[in-house]
Amino acid sequence: MTEFLTRAELFADGYTRRTIRRAVRLGALLHVRRDRYLPTGVDDRIVRAVRVGGRLTCLSLLAALGVFVLDNALLHVHVDPRAARLRGPQQPPRRRASSDPVRLHWSSHESPAGATVVPVIDALRHAFRCQSPRAMVATIDSALNRGLISLSELDELFALLPDRFSAVRSLVDGRAESGPETLVRLIARALGCQVELQVRFEGIGRVDLLVDGWLVVECDSREFHSDWATQRKDHARDLALAARGFPTFRVVAEDILYRPEQVLGALQGLIRSRQHV
Repeated sequence: MTEFLTRAELFADGYTRRTIRRAVRLGALLHVRRDRYLPTGVDDRIVRAVRVGGRLTCLSLLAALGVFVLDNALLHVHVDPRAARLRGPQQPPRRRASSDPVRLHWSSHESPAGATVVPVIDALRHAFRCQSPRAMVATIDSALNRGLISLSELDELFALLPDRFSAVRSLVDGRAESGPETLVRLIARALGCQVELQVRFEGIGRVDLLVDGWLVVECDSREFHSDWATQRKDHARDLALAARGFPTFRVVAEDILYRPEQVLGALQGLIRSRQHV
């Protein structure tokens, strides 16, 4: 992630007061707040966090890194307890008003000079304050799957958290390839089902989940399943699986994220129907 530059650092790079003003005027540099400059093209969330007077963290940073988060309506900013003169995230600079959509995370933190973001492990630690345990499992799965944290760092993360979060650790599985996939896995586990991830069928390919050894669950999103050619391919896979005795329950991400009770009811119905055969 990009570091901010101070005026002294710009002088050391050969800038003068005049060339700094010209670079800002032409848009080559962003004058974010007093003695804080960023190059153009930086993620707007980082610009806004630095403008507030802190570093990007929690759900905002994780989303910027491509990690799954369930809800990301606020700008999450880490702020040192000694920080002063905090401002709002928007231009023109002003004092932060209570109506600004910002969540401040106050804590002491050792960071390199110029850091605009916190380490991923700290962003995850902060996220426990802002998401349910269920959503945090999906977020950590995503961070692991993307290679942003290692298993040893995962252990370090939980060592930093209160004991009440220890149960979350046993639910984490970095093989999950999407947040909705994790959330369906947790629903199925809550029903007492055995769930296997990323199961490969010879001649067909991998499926997202295999529940109790017979029910295939595929979690679809608009990003990867919107065109007709992809849907035809999915239907062909479903037919091939059904021919081998594996029915497919295909559920869209929107239902998983915003109507989980309907997904739960559908899984319960399918499981009951199997039990009555």
